[in-house]
Amino acid sequence: MQVENIKPNIGAIVHATREELKDEAVVARCRELLDQRGVLVFPRVGLSDAEQLAFTDALGPRINFTSRVPGGDSSTQDVYTVTLDDNNEPEYVLGTFFWHADGITSDIAPPYATILSARKVAPRGGETEFASTYAAYEALSPEQKAEYADLRVVHTVIAAVREVASPEELDPIRRAFAHEHPLVWTHHNGRKSLLIGYTADYVVGRSKAEGRALLTRLLEFAGRPEFTYQHAWQEGDLVVWDNTGALHRVVPYGADSGRRMHRTSVAGFEEVA
Repeated sequence: MQVENIKPNIGAIVHATREELKDEAVVARCRELLDQRGVLVFPRVGLSDAEQLAFTDALGPRINFTSRVPGGDSSTQDVYTVTLDDNNEPEYVLGTFFWHADGITSDIAPPYATILSARKVAPRGGETEFASTYAAYEALSPEQKAEYADLRVVHTVIAAVREVASPEELDPIRRAFAHEHPLVWTHHNGRKSLLIGYTADYVVGRSKAEGRALLTRLLEFAGRPEFTYQHAWQEGDLVVWDNTGALHRVVPYGADSGRRMHRTSVAGFEEVA
């Protein structure tokens, strides 16, 4: 297995075969790289759904936190199909055009890692951008780190899709989804990151104007070029990222583009009360 760092602060390209991804030592090395680099790219490895699920299970217990949204089939229920084609709830897919982390608004621990494979790419648009919130946190001043250390943020589905749908357009159950998290997330390895994104609705204990202004500034800061990587997909690519250490968003693409991605997720274990 060969590894090339993409940028100093984020990302690594991992050259591994489908067979190598079944090897326990290779999987263990991938976990280490995920903690260190945040985003791992496996170019054109071409996993089937069954192989992607097996790799997901090797990284940790799988979770399907969006089972209410159409995706997968009877044999692969834990594979979520990300597409605008024939999607009954397109507002959630359109919400991925904005910086976010997965599963932040539900009442379970945020997923540890997301695994996404390209089944069909868009002829224009559809690239996925990643922002290291590890690197963004580490670049803060000591004064900022002290100020943000104990702040807590409420993340909501309404905030996540605010730019594409009104609350009345949302499913009544999902409309109520909200969860409070620390602004500064402490990982199992001791590293810290910023837990931000368009899901972040307000800061507990601050006015909405003040809190949202802070969240907007932090999001703009995390999106600086030195902290980000844009992946131009090829069919068969597999990308894995640390869900609470790297935000992601997709470059807008047409609803008729045929773009189709298959997503699996590894359950989180770092929830903070």
